[in-house]
Amino acid sequence: MCTRFVYNGIDKIVGFNFDIDLSVWDHTVITEENRFYIGIKMPDGLYHSFHGINKNGNVGTLLYVHGNENARYIESEDCITISELTEKFIKAEISFDKALDIVKKKKIIYAPDDTMQAMLSDKKGRVLIIEPGIGYRYEQENFSLITNYSILKPDITKPYIVSGDTRYEVAKELLAGYDKDFSVNDAFKVLKSVSQKDLWATRVSFVYSTEKNKVYYVLNNDFSNVFEFQF
Repeated sequence: MCTRFVYNGIDKIVGFNFDIDLSVWDHTVITEENRFYIGIKMPDGLYHSFHGINKNGNVGTLLYVHGNENARYIESEDCITISELTEKFIKAEISFDKALDIVKKKKIIYAPDDTMQAMLSDKKGRVLIIEPGIGYRYEQENFSLITNYSILKPDITKPYIVSGDTRYEVAKELLAGYDKDFSVNDAFKVLKSVSQKDLWATRVSFVYSTEKNKVYYVLNNDFSNVFEFQF
């Protein structure tokens, strides 16, 4: 469970709720000179940056989604996994334009052990929604939003919607009510409204201001205690 949005106001603002089961994943917040990310420990023993921000304004996040057969993992030079593409973007090894070129030319597939979809954005407020096995969408709207269900073909994941999960609808209604003065505080209000409890609780919430090139984040739903990281 996760929620991610981009709001294109005077400031280009990104919001992300990282919801995870602690019995399955080991994570930690990592800050570097050029990168802020939620590190996910993988079998290689390293904390990978599948959810994070680069100093250049690249923001990438992966969100769990029920898989489809067309995106199953295969070894091929004509394919790239969604996790590899997202991490390369966060590391600034590829630009937004290069990421867009890749999704046009290569087949985007799942990693061997996870079914995920992604949202990539840059400092201009451009957004790339990538759903392996389904397709992609490039946009630069007032706001963009994604949770754990397909945006491009909703009927595919509609049967898997958890009863009572209205995160997408709640966040969409709130975001639609704001104007060009949308702020960091507004972004946290949206994230708090859709934060999760219990097993898949929200462990990290971050907001990124492109204008200030600064990350604001809270841990474990403690929205009264905001940390800051300035690039």
